[in-house]
Amino acid sequence: MERQILNVGIIGLGEVAQVIHLPVLEALPDQYRIAALCDVSPGLLAAMGEKYRIERLYADAFELVKQPDLDVVFVLNSDEYHSECAIAAANQGKHVLIEKPMCLTFAEADAILEAQARHGVKIMVGYMRRYAASFVEAVREIGGLGNVHYARVRDIIGPNAFFIKPTSRVVSFDDIPEDRKADRRHRALKLVREATGLEPDSPYFGLYRLLAGLSSHDLSAMREAIGMPVGVVGAKYTETNGYPFLSAIFDYGRFSVVFETGIDGQGRFEAHIEVYATHKSVKVQYDTPYIRHLPTKLIIHETEGERYKESVIRPTFTDPYTLELTSFYDDITRDLAPKTTAADFKQDLTLFKMIIDALKPRAGSEG
Repeated sequence: MERQILNVGIIGLGEVAQVIHLPVLEALPDQYRIAALCDVSPGLLAAMGEKYRIERLYADAFELVKQPDLDVVFVLNSDEYHSECAIAAANQGKHVLIEKPMCLTFAEADAILEAQARHGVKIMVGYMRRYAASFVEAVREIGGLGNVHYARVRDIIGPNAFFIKPTSRVVSFDDIPEDRKADRRHRALKLVREATGLEPDSPYFGLYRLLAGLSSHDLSAMREAIGMPVGVVGAKYTETNGYPFLSAIFDYGRFSVVFETGIDGQGRFEAHIEVYATHKSVKVQYDTPYIRHLPTKLIIHETEGERYKESVIRPTFTDPYTLELTSFYDDITRDLAPKTTAADFKQDLTLFKMIIDALKPRAGSEG
């Protein structure tokens, strides 16, 4: 039986498309074929079309999704447009991969789920960390720990340029129409207001975008590893010289989880989840995804009697994005449910709200 090759249309050709998705798709020719591209930048659209030899180029995402031979649409553009692009694709009977965050509000999430159910398509949220081989093994290890006493989730990074400039070539053009830029700003304000109930002068208004961006990876992986918390015990957010940092404590009933995230000016990527039980701890250590084949490591500390053991396990050099897209291919061709679904993502919106709600009482005292 001839192997099915899925035709992919890509909406959004920025950094993550150029460094990650386009090269990964090109490296999986037995599974995917890039068949159409779309971007609001005419220069970028032409450059990527020439580089990847794609003839079907669109300035309008709503036109791309109508292309009859497309099987899958990748939604990689700015967050403010994710929901409408995903819904338009689903309405045309296309399967959809949406980069995180899937959307910014519960209303958008419900609309995506309704379109998915109506047309029977697969929708995957691009949480590649949950497809890393080390993480998959860690979840199995955590499941056998027995009583968990404590966990820590940490993601503190420097600017992505530290990793991208020496290793990749990313092009951009100053040709996006001014009305499109203004529309994006307007949508961002409207959606974050709706999600948080806050105004732009709140110290936590911008934090919501950090949660929906960088932090969504961590919180989603935390949920798969140890489940949903019952609440947030407390949280503190600071922004000094433009560098945001958040600390929060999640309540899991029998134990707590410390969540730390922030962005500074250092050229390093420090991201991990570590779960502690009585005689064993399990840690997943991530490196920057922008250098694709840096390994994600599983680190286990274990004591049996007087014997103490530290194990560092690298299951594979295959990067999480490749594993993610291979999994999505199987989901589509074998009619399986993706692990990182649209319904699953709604729980992250709940976590974002928990954190913002925990911080709100501080807004008046810190203002």
